[in-house]
Amino acid sequence: MSKNTLSVPVRPNAGKSATKQIRKQGLIPAVEYGLGKPPVALSVNPKDIAKIIASDSGVNTVITLQREGGQGAESVLIKEIQRHHLTGRLRHIDFLRVDTKKSVRVRVPVRLIGTPYGVKTEGGLLEFVHREIEVECLPTNIPPHIDVDVTELKLNEAIRFDQIALNADYKIVGEAHEVIAAVNERAEEEIVAPVALAAADGTTPADGSTPAAGSTPGAPTEPEIVGKKGKKPEEEK
Repeated sequence: MSKNTLSVPVRPNAGKSATKQIRKQGLIPAVEYGLGKPPVALSVNPKDIAKIIASDSGVNTVITLQREGGQGAESVLIKEIQRHHLTGRLRHIDFLRVDTKKSVRVRVPVRLIGTPYGVKTEGGLLEFVHREIEVECLPTNIPPHIDVDVTELKLNEAIRFDQIALNADYKIVGEAHEVIAAVNERAEEEIVAPVALAAADGTTPADGSTPAAGSTPGAPTEPEIVGKKGKKPEEEK
């Protein structure tokens, strides 16, 4: 049996009491639907699902659900995951049936490779804008991730969708000008010198300045911090 093939029992009954019985057996409820066929209620081992989610391909792993009792098999993708709001444990899984000979659209994580020149040499800050990219491909050709080399990226430069290397196995879906990552200027803090205050005895300082309105003569003044926002590269028109 393939590591991506799961043997799953069909759930004959629904409702809270049936779900409690399933969980007592160490299983969680699931449902399989899609391709114009009626949905089928299943039970799955959460440990098996957790291993798939933690794998390199994650939720984009094509899984073969082999129903127990000779009730057929289906190729599916994990469509939705429900977790316990406190413990994070898996509570319910939705599986979407897929035709392995027809294209699907899925979101794939982006992995940035290298340290940008603009960060290492010019003191910039790398901004990771799109951490996922939607692709269209056959289910068996879904990439586990898309690598984007940012080594040559300089200050105030960006990498956009249309700059990703083409791949025969999948097509990137989205606007060509959308930014994946950019190197921007770091926000700087500028110290503004405080206005000299009059002496406690009311005399005027030697530089001829006068106390700020509402201030207490002789009281120390905190420096004012002014933040400057970094500039972002202009979007292509």
